[in-house]
Amino acid sequence: MENIVVTGIRGLPLIKAGDNIAAMICERVTIEDGDIVSIASTIYSKAEGYTKSLAEISPSPKAVRLGKLNGEDPRFVQAVLDASKDIIMEHPFILSELSFGHIGVRAGVDQSNIDDGMVIFLPPDPMAAAAKVRDEIRLITGKNVGVIITDTCGRSFRRGQTGHAIGWTGFTAIRDFRGDVDLFGHELKITEEAVVDEIAGFANFVMGESNNGVPAVLFHNCPPWTGHDNLYFTKDEDMTRRLLKENCPS
Repeated sequence: MENIVVTGIRGLPLIKAGDNIAAMICERVTIEDGDIVSIASTIYSKAEGYTKSLAEISPSPKAVRLGKLNGEDPRFVQAVLDASKDIIMEHPFILSELSFGHIGVRAGVDQSNIDDGMVIFLPPDPMAAAAKVRDEIRLITGKNVGVIITDTCGRSFRRGQTGHAIGWTGFTAIRDFRGDVDLFGHELKITEEAVVDEIAGFANFVMGESNNGVPAVLFHNCPPWTGHDNLYFTKDEDMTRRLLKENCPS
């Protein structure tokens, strides 16, 4: 297997609504068939206009209550509620499910890397977002690539945030080892590797979280894999969600 080459895509300007991210990326790196492009959801949302001024938001009584409870601007809380499909936990922070299945703190609504008084929302359909970028790259370069849209998330039981995939295309999210055998001939019965999150996590390491200015990362020579796209647990499978809902009623 050839070495995997990871390249932070530098020189991208501050993204504004209407920008063509795919074209900007293709101007700055050479893309080959089979490459994977990982893009921070922040720049995709900016380009697509998934932003809002806090001044435009009128908080509901629930947003006012949760703002007081958690020490947050009720307008920001209202933005979180608007982006949420279901509130799983209210305090000490809002943990919510989005319409596309992702569960995240404050519904992924962000106030970093954007002008003061503005908020950024996650793309409402990250899978379609990844597909759109992939199609645009193919149109520009003629190359067939994979695309990941990432968000930075915390993790249960561990301190610190890592990059997670919220949208992907061009490969399966999970590499499924079930039915394979290990070095000692033992059959693997439960091993499913979340490759898409592993790539997103390393992309996040390259991007950085403050002022690095590297919102996209190119992966070259990743080996192919087979598996499936059932990245999210169903409600029946997800014990953590069920216990939180039972013990932290909204």
